[in-house]
Amino acid sequence: MLHTLPLPLPASLVDHHRMDLSALYSTGWGVTAYDAVVAPSGDTYALYGVYRHTWNVSEDEADPAVANFGYRIITRYSPEGAPLATALCCSSLPDGTPSAVANGNDMTLCVLPDGTLSVNAHPDCTTLMAPDLSAVTATYATRGRTYSDKLVPSDHFASSISVTPSGRLLCVTTEYGVHRYGNSIANIVGLADGGALGAGSKPSVRAIASLDPRPAHHTEADLRPQVLYQGEPVGLDNRPRPSLLELLTPETDRYRWDRSGLGRPAPLSDDLFVVPVFARTFRGGSRGQPFVFALLNDQGEMTGRLHGMDPWRDSPFTGFCFTVVADPGRGHAFHLNRYGLYAWNRDGQLRAKLDTGTKTFKPLTRFTLMSCSPAGELLLVHNKQHLILRVPIPADLGDLGQAVEAALRGYAKERTALKKQWAPVDWHWVQEAARVHRL
Repeated sequence: MLHTLPLPLPASLVDHHRMDLSALYSTGWGVTAYDAVVAPSGDTYALYGVYRHTWNVSEDEADPAVANFGYRIITRYSPEGAPLATALCCSSLPDGTPSAVANGNDMTLCVLPDGTLSVNAHPDCTTLMAPDLSAVTATYATRGRTYSDKLVPSDHFASSISVTPSGRLLCVTTEYGVHRYGNSIANIVGLADGGALGAGSKPSVRAIASLDPRPAHHTEADLRPQVLYQGEPVGLDNRPRPSLLELLTPETDRYRWDRSGLGRPAPLSDDLFVVPVFARTFRGGSRGQPFVFALLNDQGEMTGRLHGMDPWRDSPFTGFCFTVVADPGRGHAFHLNRYGLYAWNRDGQLRAKLDTGTKTFKPLTRFTLMSCSPAGELLLVHNKQHLILRVPIPADLGDLGQAVEAALRGYAKERTALKKQWAPVDWHWVQEAARVHRL
């Protein structure tokens, strides 16, 4: 089984737009990875994007070789690592071709208990796809609300979803007016365990935590009928309290947590979750700003946090690395940023730190942590070489360093073999074999 998988561009797409794969990204094009997950079946799904935006090209340019474009790409791999199918979606083309997949920011993937692939984006857009990527089975979407728009009723669900061991859906949903902003921002952590999510079937989300306790300018129209707290729709003054900000404020002054953000929660078990909360960022640099990886139970009680990180020496603000992933089978949590790879046990005690300042683990600075597989593997994506690396997690976190070191050595060997097989152009991999579905 391959532990290194390429993020391929369909040959038909490269030819259609006559992409110059050797061009510098500074010329206005690029490939970016967003997420990668593994299904219980062993299949791997990768979500990434390709775009070209050239300043002197007209918006109504008809020639695809010249026109600007953008696509989200989802590729499915077999358990052995062979690409099986690719879905092209969320295209931004001059002809305005609509996509069956709801587009949005911060797009992520989640494999639901029945094998359906859920594609989620901000604000509260959820698209359900067949496991083989051949079709979209349901779309729950909204454009959100801004200060200049009237709230348009829509059929939406969640901005992100993670699945607990028993099949509960750990969700994040948005609200208008968070931190007094005039748009929709992630504010609610909730659980959906009252039924399956599917076409024409949408379970209610039970809110267990909020970030901002009092979003501004709420009206009756902002009530969320599918997101409930104490049996009533979330909105106005009805949401879980004390909020995360109210719990964290006594540690520092209120101003330091103003305009803070809510990350994607990770299930450590069926009833314990890691919820990232990070202070606002500044254009001049944010290293040293406060952040917390809070431990919340399924009743919304903050039972602790992931300990052992220094706000300056271990700051996730360098590179904006706020992702935390979990291996609920063993009760371990992991985080990777520019300064190291960190691992905790269920109690939040730091059990391993692999310092990227050392020669052995310096290559980790070029990777982004995406997820943890059901079999206990960390999925990392190389930001320049567009390759997924699967790192087996040892049962004893004290052996994590040896496991990662071995995985990095294996990565170098498999990368060399892939280069001979695929002949990439400046680390851009092009494939013809896998079927392409245009959604």
